[in-house]
Amino acid sequence: MKAEGHPEYHTIKVKMTDGTEFETRSTWGNEGDTLSLDIDPTSHPAWTGGKQQLQEGGRVAAFNKRFGGLSLKK
Repeated sequence: MKAEGHPEYHTIKVKMTDGTEFETRSTWGNEGDTLSLDIDPTSHPAWTGGKQQLQEGGRVAAFNKRFGGLSLKK
């Protein structure tokens, strides 16, 4: 196996949105760098169970607005 074909695997710090930090091994950045997260499991609604944003003006809404009054009944 070629040694130069693999990225360097080293220790970095990960900073969560609430300010907590932990160390992990990664190929991201350089040894000792800090990766600051914008979204993580402590803040994202998909993990916290909070209200998710729904698209209010989507294609289905536009269709219903345009053709909502039509019916197949005679």
